[in-house]
Amino acid sequence: MTPGHVPNDEAAMQLALAEARRGIGLTAPNPPVGAVILKHGQLLGRGWHQKAGGAHAEIEALRDAAAHGHDVTGATIYITLEPCSTHGRTPPCTSAILAAGPARVVWGARDPNPAHEGRAEALLQAAGMDVTTGVCGEECQEILRPFAKRITTGLPWVIAKAGMSLDGRISRPDGEGQWLTGTAARADAMLLRSTCEAVLVGAETVRQDNPSLTIRDEALRPGQSQPWRVVLTKSGQLPESARVFTDAHRDRTLVFRSQPFETVLRDLADRGVMSLLIEGGGQILAAAFSGGWVDEVVFYTAPLISGSGRPVVEAAAFEGGSISMEFIDCQRVDKDLRINALVKKEARP
Repeated sequence: MTPGHVPNDEAAMQLALAEARRGIGLTAPNPPVGAVILKHGQLLGRGWHQKAGGAHAEIEALRDAAAHGHDVTGATIYITLEPCSTHGRTPPCTSAILAAGPARVVWGARDPNPAHEGRAEALLQAAGMDVTTGVCGEECQEILRPFAKRITTGLPWVIAKAGMSLDGRISRPDGEGQWLTGTAARADAMLLRSTCEAVLVGAETVRQDNPSLTIRDEALRPGQSQPWRVVLTKSGQLPESARVFTDAHRDRTLVFRSQPFETVLRDLADRGVMSLLIEGGGQILAAAFSGGWVDEVVFYTAPLISGSGRPVVEAAAFEGGSISMEFIDCQRVDKDLRINALVKKEARP
């Protein structure tokens, strides 16, 4: 338990958000959710959803409180997502909350599943509980974007990731070596990969770079599977000796030959993928952008002007005009710059 007094709903929800973030990349096809229980400003229990089929965050928090000998009667439970009200792989959390007897339930984001949205509020209020919704709602919704997209569209959240020079190139002149960005940026990119259930590249990346596309041991968390490694190819001519076909995780490699992007995305979503990381070259990124499939961009920019080499996104992406984005974050990663933005989905000019 963390000692000290939690002063208000927003501070309590920040504790729940910290719990929820522990599950990003581990819970698919379920969302990452966190919960904390407080009474008179004192923390009684905390929990997070750790994997699909396992206990939900509310149940983990109730168990944690019980393990520490705390009575949650009359307490307040804070949850980043509206508690479930139907029986799936686990019983409904609303029933467990009602049985535990807190006086108040607070959550940040409504359930994006149209079949569930708003049901918990009605059930809990009918039982006489005080319900407050929308606390830190924007932050709670942010970590739910992949789940919300998959549950409402049948498609995964698509992140385009690249390392590039200041002039938008993903390769250096001959003789200068392979890497544009530094070790810190590459380690940060590995952490990003660890939050996604699938990584996608084109055939040329497999031929030229022979990548592993795995999560390295230092970023792999207990119980986490390696991501699906997705290779797109037109010819089907791929080197049989490539790592993705020969290493210990070769059963996690999927090859799609001349398939529409949407077909690939729906196949992945059917496999439980909520977040797809595109790490392919300029042609693959062009296909993803031109089709409007990209939701988020994470570009690592090196303090270097390459002057030559392949562009980060081929020109084909811009036949419909420029692609507008909304910045989320921009920060230094050692000597490099990480730019994170959302793609605006409105019609191009």
